[in-house]
Amino acid sequence: MALYITEECTYCGACEPECPVNAIAAGDDIYVIDPNTCNECAGLDAQACVAVCPAECIVQG
Repeated sequence: MALYITEECTYCGACEPECPVNAIAAGDDIYVIDPNTCNECAGLDAQACVAVCPAECIVQG
């Protein structure tokens, strides 16, 4: 199951460059994660976007 960015997103952009599979893109008001691309950083110790999100708004979808 892919990760999801909630409405609490501050549109800071910290998450986008951290995604190893380029699943995050700027939406109209918040960043969005493509559920077909996101693999929740499989094989890594932590989810890269979650680790850098200052608003703590990236959750399980």
